[in-house]
Amino acid sequence: MAIVSENRERLVKFYTEAFGMKVIDGVGPAIYLTDGYLVSRPGRQFDRPVAAWLAGVKSMKPVKRLFFCAFAALTLSLSPPSSHSQQRTVILSTTTSTQDSGLLDVLVPLFEKQTGYTVKTVSVGTGQALFLAARGEADVVLVHAPSLEKKYVAQGKLLNRRLVMYNDFVIIGPKDDPAKVCSTKTAVAALKAIEQAKANFVSRGDNSGTHVLEKSLWKAAGIEPKGPWYIEAGQGMGATLGIANERNAYTISDRGTYLAYGKRISLPILVEGDRALLNIYSVMEVNPANGPHINSTGGKAFADFIVAPETQKVIRNFGVDKFGQSLFVPVAGKKEEELGA
Repeated sequence: MAIVSENRERLVKFYTEAFGMKVIDGVGPAIYLTDGYLVSRPGRQFDRPVAAWLAGVKSMKPVKRLFFCAFAALTLSLSPPSSHSQQRTVILSTTTSTQDSGLLDVLVPLFEKQTGYTVKTVSVGTGQALFLAARGEADVVLVHAPSLEKKYVAQGKLLNRRLVMYNDFVIIGPKDDPAKVCSTKTAVAALKAIEQAKANFVSRGDNSGTHVLEKSLWKAAGIEPKGPWYIEAGQGMGATLGIANERNAYTISDRGTYLAYGKRISLPILVEGDRALLNIYSVMEVNPANGPHINSTGGKAFADFIVAPETQKVIRNFGVDKFGQSLFVPVAGKKEEELGA
């Protein structure tokens, strides 16, 4: 796909470093991306000709086409904006679960109506969301990987980390539960049982907050997961749920996205309630020193908005009408220690 931008060097560097894409040089300001655009494992590159790749786009599954369009939109947004449009646009770098759960479909229009800003949402894994912000490609970050977040704050790349909300992770899997994880009492014990049974397990595999949590559980279990039973999706939460459902496999999901997908997922919750499965979301402003185009005023406005009492009430009520329970618990103003993290 040819994408035209006056700031060609910046785009080339962004795509190759952030997503491991291979760039085939074109003429003038156009750049051509191979199917590295949708690689399941960052860093893997393909030598398939562009023409063949473009033909392949037409046969992509809907989810992949959605990701393709999202990243294409991001690329176009990276072209140098006018000073006025930049001041009124806020780029939110966030995790896929806030998008897949439907929460941002409620919060973003509310913020835009209240402030007059226009929000461009980049929904990727938490690791990529933080990376974008550190490169100056976002104005504000909403993610859920405390250990990674704190590293970026310590480096000065992100500022003013504030808790926003939490829900929890759950382990879902086949109804017949071949690994018998229902009989386990902790998430770590459940993963041990899955590994011993060599039962299919689908990992996000994308350095997202969910993936970071999963890796910490495997480490606590003393297991390095590998083998044909361990499937790395390299996709967002919604897509990973779909893959697990298709393969009748185990996976870890945040509760919000799992509930939002409802009847599309036939895998039941098998493990829940373990303190290790706590899922905390935080908002952070981006250090304006990260890049020349950061809208720090707009980023701060969104961060202040999402922890404001009125917004926290919206978060508390989100999902109640449809699911009979809130998908997220608002915790603005609290500290992790108070949540037992």
